[in-house]
Amino acid sequence: MGRFQEKGERMTLKAAIVGLGGIAHGKHLPALATIPGLELVAFCDLVLERAQKAAAQYGVAGAKVTTDYRQVVDLDVDMVYVLTTNNAHAEISIAALDAGKHVLCEKPMAVSSVEAKAMVQAAKRSGKILAIGYQNRFRSDSRYLKALCEDGEFGDIYFAKALAVRRRAVPTWGSFLSEEKQGGGPLIDIGTHALDLTLWMMDNYRPRSAMGSTFHKLSDQPHPANAWGPWDPAEFTVEDSAFGMVQMENGATILLESSWALNTLQVGEAQTVLCGTKAGADMLDGLRVNGERLGKLYTFKPELHGGGADFFEASSDDDAGLTEAKNFVAAVKGEAEPVVKPEQAMIVTQILEAIYQSARSGQPVFFQ
Repeated sequence: MGRFQEKGERMTLKAAIVGLGGIAHGKHLPALATIPGLELVAFCDLVLERAQKAAAQYGVAGAKVTTDYRQVVDLDVDMVYVLTTNNAHAEISIAALDAGKHVLCEKPMAVSSVEAKAMVQAAKRSGKILAIGYQNRFRSDSRYLKALCEDGEFGDIYFAKALAVRRRAVPTWGSFLSEEKQGGGPLIDIGTHALDLTLWMMDNYRPRSAMGSTFHKLSDQPHPANAWGPWDPAEFTVEDSAFGMVQMENGATILLESSWALNTLQVGEAQTVLCGTKAGADMLDGLRVNGERLGKLYTFKPELHGGGADFFEASSDDDAGLTEAKNFVAAVKGEAEPVVKPEQAMIVTQILEAIYQSARSGQPVFFQ
């Protein structure tokens, strides 16, 4: 496992952060700051001032500050967090793994299946942990639903929906609207969470084919009602909505819906709908389980806070980001298995890539 350093009577881990944008400050840094025995010793961002500010707020005295990730991966640290734009995920993660560091890379794993496969190979080659930031697996409703799936509650899950639909919530900061830097729009940004959650629940990672459509229907106007203010249509180079259908090798079918801007009232993110031979479930109005028993149809909504739902020692306020951080640190220490496997995240990337490819060609894409 990682290299540990004695500090008094407590063992400490050292971590480096590459990429100090919204996801770093919104999820990772606040969570990591609460974990005992973890020191943030290096901060890297293309904008030096952002790295300096983060180091001053979260770093140890004398923390390394740089704009070059190569100076970070060569440091004497145990783990590297890769929180950059999507197009840099693979390059930095592979460099860190090859340098003998454990890596947590934000979602999506990569912008292409080739890059995702190279990341998996680097993890195997190095013997280090590679985890991907799919924090929605750590929500209390997700954990409870996963336990039901593993207990056989639903039988054979043969149809599912992966939902990540916003009405008007286009992210207008950073590089979200840049296809070059992000690899796509809502499909790769939030659709990836819904697809990951759905595949994980089904425990089915063998896709046969995918078809998809992407749209640029609302992006040509600024839409001042957008949650984060109007966007510049000239900079909106990614899709505003995307939809796909995935058929698995066993015949199971998944419908994937994603949008940042869509004229709809049926909205929700990182949700799944599962239909099995014994029962079904959805996250459309909280977690609901449905089925038939004793000649009657039933629907029930489990109480998720307290009483056996906290499988991963979640915080009392159900902070999925904090639980994700705790799981990764425990995995690095050899005290737990990482919940998100890189091989699983690679399949998510392959499916997203196939949907984009199908949208361009108008033809289904078959997996080999």
